[in-house]
Amino acid sequence: MKKLIRAAGILVASLIAYSPVAYGHCQIPCGIYDDHARVKSMLEDVATARKSVQLISGLSGKPDAQSNNQLVRWVMNKEQHAQNIISVISDYFLTQRVKSKQKDYVERLKRHHAVIVSAMKVKQNADMKSVDNLEAGIKALLPYYPAHKH
Repeated sequence: MKKLIRAAGILVASLIAYSPVAYGHCQIPCGIYDDHARVKSMLEDVATARKSVQLISGLSGKPDAQSNNQLVRWVMNKEQHAQNIISVISDYFLTQRVKSKQKDYVERLKRHHAVIVSAMKVKQNADMKSVDNLEAGIKALLPYYPAHKH
């Protein structure tokens, strides 16, 4: 059995070493996603984080178990929606839409990175300033991803 496992490992290693390199720019087939819709979806995540922060503020300091339960749920909700934004920027826009050949590559990179940092700050805090900064950062991306006219 050990010899079989070793042989399989050698085979895999040799296939990797001698395989021709395949270049692709998308993780999935092109033309499926609507970039503008993804930005709009991130704005919906911001709206949810905004509502979460409002409710966290209202529930903070209440001593009853139900309020504490709801507080935790709204914190988790805020965290998840901020993470959704980080994932969309990282896993989609930065890997597939921001390309080094673009004339304004550095500016695009900075703007997308600023959204990630702002989303992280929404996760770290429960204040409207953080949410406002995140929303402004996402809106700054809209010119890059206009709505398609059908």
